[in-house]
Amino acid sequence: MAKEKEVSLKLRPLDDRVVVEPLEAEEKTAGGILLPDTAKQKPQRGRVLAVGPGKLRDSGERSSLAVAKGDEVLYGRYSGNDIQVENREFKIMRESDILAKVVK
Repeated sequence: MAKEKEVSLKLRPLDDRVVVEPLEAEEKTAGGILLPDTAKQKPQRGRVLAVGPGKLRDSGERSSLAVAKGDEVLYGRYSGNDIQVENREFKIMRESDILAKVVK
């Protein structure tokens, strides 16, 4: 197995926002059929690269986030905002847009 490369990211999300790097879409179907680029679905799975400090409550405290850097998550198909930094695509979304953490 190859080691995962460390990503040097020059983004710091604010409040309860999270920076996610989408994972590649599936190349094959479950039956083994190769998919052309036009038939691939938009990825709904990604790796968390950075998290904000948490939402500021009325009491002045920050609430902690349920996800952390390095977590693999599932999110809605059209969740978040797509951005491009240093020729790489990322998504910035609120923690509430994340549907689940993938547990291995």
